[in-house]
Amino acid sequence: MTIAKRASVFMVVLLVFFLSAGLSEAEGLRLTVPSAILLDMTTDRILYTHNADAPVQPASITKVLSLYIATEAIREGNVSPDDPVKVSRTAGRTNGSTMHIKVGSEIPLKELLEGMAVVSANDASVAVAEYIGGTVQGFVQRMNRKARELGMTDSFFVNPNGLPAKGQVTTARDVLTLACDYIRRFPESLDIHSRLYFTYRDITWHNHNNLLKLYPSVDGLKTGWVRKAGYHIIATAKRGDTRLIAVVMGAKNIAIRTRETERLLDEGFRMIRENRG
Repeated sequence: MTIAKRASVFMVVLLVFFLSAGLSEAEGLRLTVPSAILLDMTTDRILYTHNADAPVQPASITKVLSLYIATEAIREGNVSPDDPVKVSRTAGRTNGSTMHIKVGSEIPLKELLEGMAVVSANDASVAVAEYIGGTVQGFVQRMNRKARELGMTDSFFVNPNGLPAKGQVTTARDVLTLACDYIRRFPESLDIHSRLYFTYRDITWHNHNNLLKLYPSVDGLKTGWVRKAGYHIIATAKRGDTRLIAVVMGAKNIAIRTRETERLLDEGFRMIRENRG
């Protein structure tokens, strides 16, 4: 091969590398979080990646997969949103973020799903898992089957709510895969994820996704936190006919998570606007 041909091949390889790298290389954006990824859902183009395949505990982002399975069960007619779900001792005694459901009470399935989406209720997640899966273990098996079906090759789940558990792991790229399919299959789910408040038994909670108030075009999706992994978020925003999905994992605090997600969305919309201009 001549020197000229080698140089030509090298330039092609280099061009492909920069195009595939996304805006982290092409635009010089640097985020101060362990991992992140951004998708233009309208074109399926990855706009940014940063350590997107690094393993991390999923925290409450796990609930998006649980909500996926529950919504799928409703769509297929296996359960109804109005079904009364009896709260077991296990569900009622689940700790962390909860909606304070009482052992022995019966709660409509749709209220438990709202609590999972808005309040990130761990207790509701267990109640839903038991109702749909028969047992928590049975539901978790369904979660892992669905994860494999979706192509989440680097993920494994141990519980339905994201509480710390040995072996429970995901990546920013896998979370993006989940979020994208969830929104595509169940676009109506954003009606719940975009709610600012949730009230149950005369107690009102704020949605943990503060970007719903701070970033006008954000209409979902889910936050998460565990001590060892940090602060996560899936944020989806729509302007005109363009929808972006940003996944930010492992921020040191909520302020950093919010700032870096806003930067990521801003840069994504800027790129799309300039490409169209």
